[in-house]
Amino acid sequence: MSITLFCARRIITMDPSLPEATHIAVQDGKILAVGPLEELRDLGEYHLDDRFAGKVILPGFVEGHSHALEGAMWQYLYLGYFPRRDPKGVCWNGITSLAAMQQRLREHAAALPAGEPMVAWGFDPVYFEGVRLNREVLDQAVNDRPLVIFHASLHVMTVNSRMLEYARLEQHAGMEGIMLGSDGRPNGELQEMAAMHGVFDALGRNLFEEVSSLSTLQAYGEVARRVGVTTITDLYNPLTDTGIAALQEITSLPGCPVRLVPAMAALSWTSEQGIERLQACRNMGNDKLHFGLVKLMTDGSIQGYTARMQWPGYHDGHPNGIWNAPPETLHQLVLDYHQAGLQLHIHTNGDEAVELILDAIEDAQTLWPRADHRHTLQHCQFISQAQLRRAARLGVCLNMFANHIYYWGDIHRQKTLGFSRSRRLEPLASALRLNIPTAIHSDAPVTPLGPLFTAWCAVQRQTASGASLGEAERISVADALHMITLGAAYTLRLDHLVGSLEVGKYADMVILDEDPLEQDAARLRDIGIHATVVGGEVYEND
Repeated sequence: MSITLFCARRIITMDPSLPEATHIAVQDGKILAVGPLEELRDLGEYHLDDRFAGKVILPGFVEGHSHALEGAMWQYLYLGYFPRRDPKGVCWNGITSLAAMQQRLREHAAALPAGEPMVAWGFDPVYFEGVRLNREVLDQAVNDRPLVIFHASLHVMTVNSRMLEYARLEQHAGMEGIMLGSDGRPNGELQEMAAMHGVFDALGRNLFEEVSSLSTLQAYGEVARRVGVTTITDLYNPLTDTGIAALQEITSLPGCPVRLVPAMAALSWTSEQGIERLQACRNMGNDKLHFGLVKLMTDGSIQGYTARMQWPGYHDGHPNGIWNAPPETLHQLVLDYHQAGLQLHIHTNGDEAVELILDAIEDAQTLWPRADHRHTLQHCQFISQAQLRRAARLGVCLNMFANHIYYWGDIHRQKTLGFSRSRRLEPLASALRLNIPTAIHSDAPVTPLGPLFTAWCAVQRQTASGASLGEAERISVADALHMITLGAAYTLRLDHLVGSLEVGKYADMVILDEDPLEQDAARLRDIGIHATVVGGEVYEND
């Protein structure tokens, strides 16, 4: 096969043996050589591709925690607090009052067929003072059809009275997660997965299973490509037969712009079923589809008040959050999957959830020692220094949700954590000091997909109001770039294939308009994505 030689103003490789270069040779979709031109002349005949000669090349970004739902959510109505751009480039204004939310709901409902259930997403009640969103507030806007509103975290939903009736949730008023009003009846708020399933059953579809749609996966890949991502996760995939087939089909199509890494939703299966399914999937992948990860949900989100917190709990006195499964069940699942030799990615937002999982991993390692398990704690929104030291000792990886600092830093400082504790949200610098393998992520669609923005959050630690939060936990631009490339690839156990520009790895690159190591760190999020290269194939942005 012919050799293509890409040149750039600067190539940042993430390879310690050759940190930067000017040329990279690609053959058969893989990296053949990297270096200055004079060192690559011995390769023989090649085609020089100089379209990026004035640009900067990095390894393609690796998004280690996001969801294919990013490709599905925009078929529903957006109700987020912050302005957000959809995959077609249309900017939706944020909803900053309940009255504005009600008006947008009315307008959207008027365009739907009579009686058709309506779904919206992105609402974040923590930004609104006064009455918390409930069925009465929704009834004032839409009372002629079932209405479901997913909160931004996707850990909570609020439904109107018609939806409560439609799903017969009055009959399950004592179930954990079905919140009650002062009259003892369900008030429309449903917390965490178990409480939401009644709504999914009534609608005849589970939103979280829409990741099995080819159109969803295609849209997801396009969103990822535009922000420089070449390897992306779906970190809560049911891995149904239909879903597996869709993943195989989309990644086999010519022009698929990303590599996909689904993680099986552990709570959808018994341990025996899940282990059997994942082991069977290992031979079903291809160059753009990599199976093998397990996703375990423990608690919820701090801003949604569903995360599990140790003493002193929530700063504003809110009751503690809830578990997605009994703690003993979560503990046993860690043991089972660890013993089977599989890698766990474990949602832990609150420090009580972190403690539970560190206990489980320590027990698992005691019973069945594994030198390189790479179990990864996801989000780690609030983790103590003692827990960080323990994670380092246990060989645990961390993937921190750096975007939390911008989107909810002000809220945590004022309401959920207070100023003192909020300074150590996502303690990235501490993790680096302890040599813990660490990545950062967006958790899209919870926040917009965009690794350079996520890196900016980790470097600047600036809230939406412009305040600095935890300056001692800031990291350098170089460290942030590592976390969205090789650091993330390591947590996915794909660092031998992607994450750096080294001989033998996939020729996956992102082309930037400016050099992130030369620009003011405050401009990191503003650097343009010119193109991506996946397996040597170029995808240029419009």
